[in-house]
Amino acid sequence: MSVILLGYRGSGKTTVGRRLADRLWWKFIDTDELVTQSAGKTIKEIFEQSGENEFRDLEVGAVRQACAMEEHAISVGGGAVVREENRQALAAAKEAKHKIIYLRCEPAVLLKRIQADPTTQATRPPLTHLGGSLEEIQKLLAEREPLYKQAMHAELDVTNLTPDEAVVWITRMM
Repeated sequence: MSVILLGYRGSGKTTVGRRLADRLWWKFIDTDELVTQSAGKTIKEIFEQSGENEFRDLEVGAVRQACAMEEHAISVGGGAVVREENRQALAAAKEAKHKIIYLRCEPAVLLKRIQADPTTQATRPPLTHLGGSLEEIQKLLAEREPLYKQAMHAELDVTNLTPDEAVVWITRMM
């Protein structure tokens, strides 16, 4: 069994995933890191040089690879659920008894977290013409949240939780 974390950027998938892996004595894997390793570029560079479709194509392989891993805490990129192939990989992982947790967070808090992350500008591309605004987060969440909920076993509202508190809740859900 592995634990797969889904959610919008800034929801804490990577931070919580790393701490969860430490708590369980598992390895941690981030599908965004798999993509950047295979491409030899940041996600922002992939978007700028090759476009979002190229990134999403690379992401399909990363999600499949990660979903096949046992005893891992896995962070899946926030937009991965938009691709049918990734939803199929998540469904197969769910059937294989991996736990899939949606880290839900209020849009205003997501915006604050994203803006507070010093690596955002350098490594993360804008997702729409709205440029990372609250309106963009609300728009994309409206599209993605039903897909997160379709894929998940459980939802954890992390709006007011620290990463360590989220880890405690996730371990209780297992």
